[in-house]
Amino acid sequence: MKPIRILAMDLDDTLLRSDFSISRRTRSAVSRAGATGVTIALSSGRISRDMDRYARILGLHKRPGYLVSANGALIQESHTGTVVHESRMDMQTALAVCDLAEAEGFPVQMYEEDDIMYISRRSEYSECDHRLTGVRQVVVENFRAMVKEGCHKLIIPGDPAVLPYMENIIRTYMGQTITLFTSRPYFLEVLPKDTDKGTALAKIAEIMGVDAGETMAIGDSMNDQAMIRWAGIGVAMANGDDQIKRIADFVTDSTNDEDGAAEVIETYFLNKEQANV
Repeated sequence: MKPIRILAMDLDDTLLRSDFSISRRTRSAVSRAGATGVTIALSSGRISRDMDRYARILGLHKRPGYLVSANGALIQESHTGTVVHESRMDMQTALAVCDLAEAEGFPVQMYEEDDIMYISRRSEYSECDHRLTGVRQVVVENFRAMVKEGCHKLIIPGDPAVLPYMENIIRTYMGQTITLFTSRPYFLEVLPKDTDKGTALAKIAEIMGVDAGETMAIGDSMNDQAMIRWAGIGVAMANGDDQIKRIADFVTDSTNDEDGAAEVIETYFLNKEQANV
């Protein structure tokens, strides 16, 4: 087995505990792994400014690494902030998504790099996102006019029991022009075509001259599926989605609240001999 040179990790419900903190054990494990020469790539659906504070907690602003935000739409160097790749949804596609959602009675929300969640109208599920991220909400009366400027991604929040209906509609009308998945049961995310955490990991590997067999990805949710599939070693958290567990090479024994990510890092990067998969 080739040594792992890139370690890509999700934030929410993976590195982060349920209270959105990072344990001392996990901070230490990530720092020590980075010191061995492994390149750390944090990969999240969050905006880059929100990710930056976690990067600093982990010391990633002090060494070369990567921050993948908006589920793969933006890739930056963690130590310089330099953007190395960006995907934006064009106006026509973004407006079509908004029109389909509005026709079916679903709100739409959008983030940009100003720490604001822009929403077409409030809902109980947009409130869930507000509690998760702490990002301020702003209801935009003419949401379509804002979307005309393009965006990294759009989110359609809704009841998990009926959101698959909206997903089927968008997939039917726009399936070949967008990337579509649920990041949480109540969030349907729409991104530009061929944009996800897997393509982001592949881009980082290309920049570094690394092949898939030299990468590891750790995650818990459906937005982690692409990078877990692409990586040489894909790891699912014990608290993860059952579909993610089925496609992963292995599942951690411990949850995010029990330092499951640190468990993997210690086994593969900090022990004198790497374990075999």
